[in-house]
Amino acid sequence: MNLVIDIGNTKTKYGVFNGSSILDSGYAEGLKLEELLNKFPIENSIICSVAGQEQEIEEKLKQSTKYIEFTAKTPVPIKNLYQTQNTLGSDRLAAAIGAQAQFPNTDTLIIDTGTCIKYNFVNKSGEYHGGGISPGIDMRFKALKNFTHKLPEITADYNFDTLIGNDTQRSILSGVMNGAIQEVKGVIEEYYLQYPAIKIVITGGNHVYFAKRLKSSIFADPFLLLKGLNSIIEFNTSK
Repeated sequence: MNLVIDIGNTKTKYGVFNGSSILDSGYAEGLKLEELLNKFPIENSIICSVAGQEQEIEEKLKQSTKYIEFTAKTPVPIKNLYQTQNTLGSDRLAAAIGAQAQFPNTDTLIIDTGTCIKYNFVNKSGEYHGGGISPGIDMRFKALKNFTHKLPEITADYNFDTLIGNDTQRSILSGVMNGAIQEVKGVIEEYYLQYPAIKIVITGGNHVYFAKRLKSSIFADPFLLLKGLNSIIEFNTSK
């Protein structure tokens, strides 16, 4: 069995796999590694972190499992054509690998809607090219507060569905919520122009919100990044 851990900017998520099947997954505030290691016969493990490596977790995994350190030099089952691989977020690459495993021989755009909105493109030949990064919804609200003198910081309202805000709070909600949706729609349209048969896959903390409001045919998968990490383990242990 494989244990995969994704340490993001705001949350830590884990998954336990038997082959390609997810046996257990969840968010962890201070991951209870001992509980997982006692509950499942974990053989292999990997960490994906954009918030700095968790040394304590890493050491425990090295002691109890065959631990794979995920770096720019780690062998992966797709060809990485990114120009600055050392600065490529491991989460971006893992999500791309997860999508390519599910949709091989297909041009694929992966949209990760978390702290940032990240666009990642893998072509039908299994080559990762990169994509784009923009501020996520919560980051946009914070930016309006931090870079102006009078605008308040408000929180996202995922039920908000109004175009014209008739007060300051609703105006901010309209600008941020509708603006994020329109950005993603526009990016998808540009990819369709270049790759008409492209598959769109959306994941990340806000994937439900975006998937409901986008008219394009979209495949939503909250476990995409975890599946990508598991694919990396399988690729390295099958050699």
